[in-house]
Amino acid sequence: MASVEAPAVTPEEARRHATGPTAGLADGYTQANLIAVPRDWAYDVLLFAQRNPKPCPVLDVTDVGSPRTVLAQHADLRRDLPRYRIWEHGELTAEPTDATGYWRDDLVAFLIGCSFTFESALRQAGVPLRHVQQGRNVPMYVTDRECRPAGRLHGPMVVSMRYVPAHLTDTARDITARMPAVHGAPVHIGSPNALGIKDLDQPEFGDATSPHDGDVPVFWACGVTPQAAVMASKPPFAITHAPGHMFVTDVRDDDYRVF
Repeated sequence: MASVEAPAVTPEEARRHATGPTAGLADGYTQANLIAVPRDWAYDVLLFAQRNPKPCPVLDVTDVGSPRTVLAQHADLRRDLPRYRIWEHGELTAEPTDATGYWRDDLVAFLIGCSFTFESALRQAGVPLRHVQQGRNVPMYVTDRECRPAGRLHGPMVVSMRYVPAHLTDTARDITARMPAVHGAPVHIGSPNALGIKDLDQPEFGDATSPHDGDVPVFWACGVTPQAAVMASKPPFAITHAPGHMFVTDVRDDDYRVF
């Protein structure tokens, strides 16, 4: 498959015009996962994130009912993501491109760090991004590792996977370890069986990617983990991003790099 490069756009342009997965868009800017829940469930989500910081590093929490975030002060969380997911009692009921009609005055939104943020640093270090090259969403898998439960919220950890040339796995680990606010270092390098993943060609979210000769699968904790918790815990209502369709912020990725 021919290499596909994401266009160079500003964060605002990405928020306004992106219709698909946002990997590579607004290069150099932080991206975030979204989960919004009723105020009655907000503490459960906050505690779940605090107890599971690897898959759920919190970048911001909104005021009750507010669609605004300090991560992009002029953005609107109801309509500035490419695609959303609407959940009722743990069941996916809709995937709109605008969530304004679903937004409620009692919702609290959480912006959670996304691994797309460290991809710019990986690319600059010469680590290829197969999913971007192949024009696909990053593959994501549900693991057999249970997160630490919090209140009514529980569920398994989700991971994203990138094929990395074997001689660059140490580079990928070292670079991402410096960015703990966007998942940090990999949770596993090598055989997917160690995470309970049976088939890399069958991701639960995103698209399967094709390895090159000498590539090794590298797994990072993923901000889709709260969606797995929603499916397992069945809160009455939630809004999330569609996997891979992230909120592009105005914050530079360097702001989350620990030197």
